[in-house]
Parts: sequence; structure tokens; C-alpha cells
Amino acid sequence: MKKRYRLSYFIVQAVKSLWRNGVMSFASIAVLMSCLVVMGGFALLVKNINVNLENLNMMNQIVAFCHPDATEEEIVAVGDEIAALDGVESVVRITKAEGLEKMKEQAGEYQDLYSDINDENNPLSDSFEITYKSEEDVTSLQYSLSHMEGVRKVNARVDLAKSILKFKNSIQWIFIWFLVILFVVTIFIIINTIKLALHSRRHEISVMRYVGATGWFITLPFIFEGIIIGLVASAIAYFVEIFAYSYISKSLVSGLEMIKLIPFSEINVPVLLQFLAVGVITGVVGSCISIWKYLKS
Repeated sequence: MKKRYRLSYFIVQAVKSLWRNGVMSFASIAVLMSCLVVMGGFALLVKNINVNLENLNMMNQIVAFCHPDATEEEIVAVGDEIAALDGVESVVRITKAEGLEKMKEQAGEYQDLYSDINDENNPLSDSFEITYKSEEDVTSLQYSLSHMEGVRKVNARVDLAKSILKFKNSIQWIFIWFLVILFVVTIFIIINTIKLALHSRRHEISVMRYVGATGWFITLPFIFEGIIIGLVASAIAYFVEIFAYSYISKSLVSGLEMIKLIPFSEINVPVLLQFLAVGVITGVVGSCISIWKYLKS
């Protein structure tokens, strides 16, 4: 009996059971893999939206422009006055030279259009990027900045930021509900897969019970069956996610300068670990529910 308690025995029994119930095993892997791909796709979408919002400086930010002919002392005074306003979280000064460099970076391959502009004929003015604490502070801040001496223009993209934020929140809610539905379907299919395995081995399980086999000895092969389903589904989902992400990066976003996608090489490890964790947990939960119902009966 010692030989039977080796880990390899339980794994072999799990693989045999999966092979014996091939159709249901394939269905369990396919549904769980689809669930993981959808989960990964939504998560990567939200992640890239956050990154692009940060790059575009649209979230919780107002830009106040000084007069072009303002002196250094006047600009510093404006910055101090802005920092003292209620609702201001942080203030960052952008000099004329820095503003010009930003414009050149955003122009990309058309930087030559700014080749004749230098520090002496730079038409830009110093500005302050103001991050506010909450949306309730926006209206009062806009009013105070617009009437502040030394400020010629206030640029607040609050409506656009709110629209993008609503879009992101909608995606997150769709993602959550769709994920819940897929997980329920996945666990249901895994439960039925394990039920078939239990039914096909019912006589063997009865003999094991008769000779005094422990509950763990009987149930471990089925738990490993769920783990294998989760591991296989996670591995397939990971490679599908790589292919889909690469396709989108090359085919759909390559011509859009404003949209930047995070390189998959920077997030591949977290994605793989999350896939493995969710896949294995789902497989084990489905197996345990099925075994518990069977043993209870």
C-alpha cells in the first residue's frame, strides 16, 4: 500500500480519468480557457486605459498658463498662490523649454516642423499642471485660477476625463458580470466531468471503502484531475492571450500615435501567475463540490 500513496499514483489516476471522459474533459478545459482569456483581455484593457490616461494627463488635472512676458519672480509667485488654494493636491511647473520639448515628442516624425523654434523665439509660456483632490474641487479651482493675476488661460479637460472614467468603469462592470457567468458555467462543467469520473469508478471506490481506504486516498485523484484541468486551461489561455495581444498591437494600434500599449514582456509574468492561480483554484473548487456531493450521498 505504500506504493499507492506516492504522488505519481494520484496524478496517473487523474490523467486516466481525464482521458476516459475525453469529451467532458475537453469541454471543461475549453470553457475555463475561454474564461481566462476574457478575464485577461478585460484586465489588460483596463490597465492600458489607465496608462494612456496617465500619459495624456487627463485625470484629476488642470493646466494654468502664465503670461508669455511674465518675469521669473511673477511666475514663482503664481505657483505659490496656486499651491495655497484649497483642493490642490500638487503643482508642477512646466517651463517654456520643457513645453517645447513635449510638443516635439508628441509630433513624432514631424519634429522638423519645430526646427526653427529655439529659446529666443519660443512662443509658449510657462504653465502649471495642477492635480486636484476630488471632482468637487474642480469648479471652485477653475474660478479661482481664471481670476488669478498672472494667469492668462486655464485648460481643464474635466468632461473628457469623466467620460473616459465612465467608459473604464463600464468595462469593469461588464468584465465582472461576464466573468461571474463564465466561472459559474466552468465550475458546473467541471463538476459534471468529475461526476462522470466518479460514476465510472464507483465499483473501485466501493472496494476501497470496504478495505478501509481513507477519504483522502479516494478523493485526491479527483482533486488532481481538477488541478490538471486548471493548469492545461491556464497554459492554453496564456498563449492565446499572447497571440491576441500581439495581433492587436501590430495590426490595430501601430498607426495610432496617441495610443500606447504596454509591451507584453512587461506584464507576462503577472498574467501567467494570475492565470495559473485562477485556473487551479477553479478546478479544485469544482472537484471538491462534486466529491463532497458524491460522498455525502
